Amino acid sequence: MSTINITPFTDVLLVLLIIFIILAAVTKEPKLPDAKNRDKVTPSQIVVIVNDKNEIQIGSNTVTIQEASQAFKDLQDNTGHRFKSVIIKADPKSSYGTILQVMDAAKSQDLTDFGLANHIEGAKT
Repeated sequence: MSTINITPFTDVLLVLLIIFIILAAVTKEPKLPDAKNRDKVTPSQIVVIVNDKNEIQIGSNTVTIQEASQAFKDLQDNTGHRFKSVIIKADPKSSYGTILQVMDAAKSQDLTDFGLANHIEGAKT
């Protein structure tokens, strides 16, 4: 026999192609659900915003993670240590580690109560 039968080889390749297509569809990263809250968090004078580039804004000042503790200390000194709560508004694409570092910097300055800003159910966006 001088010819090679490629039918079994083609069948194997088609089966592998189907397996890879199914795996590609299954392994997509799922979209995170929108967080909704029926209750409003306790208002706080200290608001921290973390954007999608992990830039941190404490109050009206944009700071680095290394400067965050000093920024919280300055806010505490300016308010006479009246506040114990911080509201963190983070972009869903921001790094979880950055948010934890911000919380750690706040805890080092006696800010121990945290609220995460999100959409209140029934409120206008």
